[in-house]
Formats: sequence, C-alpha cells, structure tokens
Amino acid sequence: MEATKHYFFSDMSVMLGRSMRHIFRSMDTIITVTITPIAMMLLFVYVFGGAIQTGTDNYVNYLLPGILLMAIASGIAYTSYRLFMDMQRGIFERFHSMPIARSAPLWGHVLTSLVSNAISVVVIILVALLMGFRSSAGPGEWLAVAGILTLFTLALTWIAVIAGLSAKSVDGAGAFAYPLIFLPFISSAFVPTDSMPSVVRAFAENQPVTSIVETIRALLSRQPVGNDIWVALAWCVGIMVVAYVFAMRAYRRKAG
Repeated sequence: MEATKHYFFSDMSVMLGRSMRHIFRSMDTIITVTITPIAMMLLFVYVFGGAIQTGTDNYVNYLLPGILLMAIASGIAYTSYRLFMDMQRGIFERFHSMPIARSAPLWGHVLTSLVSNAISVVVIILVALLMGFRSSAGPGEWLAVAGILTLFTLALTWIAVIAGLSAKSVDGAGAFAYPLIFLPFISSAFVPTDSMPSVVRAFAENQPVTSIVETIRALLSRQPVGNDIWVALAWCVGIMVVAYVFAMRAYRRKAG
C-alpha cells in the first residue's frame, strides 16, 4: 500500500511538471487569464467606480473578490482545453500503456489548474495593491481566503474535467466557462444586491458567487463573516463533490 501511494504521488508530480512546462512555454495562457480581469478591474474602478454606490470609500476593496472569482472561472477553461487536446491526441492512451498510476495524468491537469490559477490570483492582487487595495486582514484571514479560493478552483476544475472529457470539439471544451465568467455580474461582486430589481436580486442573493464574494470581502476587511462562510463552503464543497463523481465516471468511461 505504501509503495502504491508513493508511486501515485510520484507519477502525479511528473504529470504536474509536464502540464506546467506546457503553460510556461506558452505564457499567453496566464497572460490571457490575468489581463481580462485586470482590465475589468481598471474599467470599473477608474471609469464606473465614481458612479457606483457601495457604501465603501475604496471601491477596489469592494471589487477585488469578484475579480478574483472571474479570473479563476476564466482560467479553468484552459484546463478543459488542455484535457480535451490530450484526449484527442491519444496522450492518455500512451500514458495508460505505461507502468504509472491510471489516474495520475488526470490529477496532473487538476493540480496544474490549482497552480496556474494561484499564480493569476497573486498577480491580480499585486495589481490591486498598486491601485490602492488595502486589507487589515491578518495571516489567519488570508489563509481562510486562500482556502476558499482553493475550494472554488477545485469545484470549477472538476466541472472543467467533465467538459474536457465530454466535448466533441475544441470550442465546446471551453464554451462551458462563459456562463461561469459572467456569473459574478449577477451577484454582489460589483454592486450591492439592494439596487437590483426584485427577481434579479432574488437570483443574485441565492447563487454561489454572492456568498463567496461576501465571505472573502468580510475576511479581507476583518469583519464578521456571519453565515456567509458556511453557505460559501457548502456551495464549494457540494459542487466539487458532485462534479468529481461525474468527472471520474466520465474518465473511467473514456479510459476504458
């Protein structure tokens, strides 16, 4: 059992290294993932920020959590694309003919999604600092934010795995991400939900992004998180577990 675990983690680290090399050889992936959210942040802070009433003095502080979620939603589209291309090129069949753990190639893509999205998040936070973002959060609050973003990334990554394994074309592999990218617009990420029409407000207040955004926002400003953190965790863990089950079924079907 210990030898099996050792080889699994060893094989998984090799697959992670392979996927990360592909990303660093094509830096346009990380650049594309970070540029659009940064452009949105610049647009909303310096163009629309003066006209948006959020009850805060620093709009970039209010905006940042939603921008981070947008960046992650954009980044997981590349996970789906890379997975689809590996399946189309028969890469997985080659790996399965080798003496490595059968699920290691898949986990390599999942871990690559975590690492690449973490890089994008750090870059966006650095830009936000240049734009005036300030946080009173301590190490504990920052760790909690990192944990929630990690869970959110994993939840969306397993959805991306399903899309990458099930898509019939390259466009189909990435198209699923578009609704996820725009979901923050119908939430409290950019404006308080109080300003929305009743039907839109009801949707905004009961979808995953709002509770996650409110939790991160409260943690970064060192305010009480209330029930939002439990709702956010329930959404992230629930989506992750369901998506994982369906993703592994799809992977076993394809691998078989």
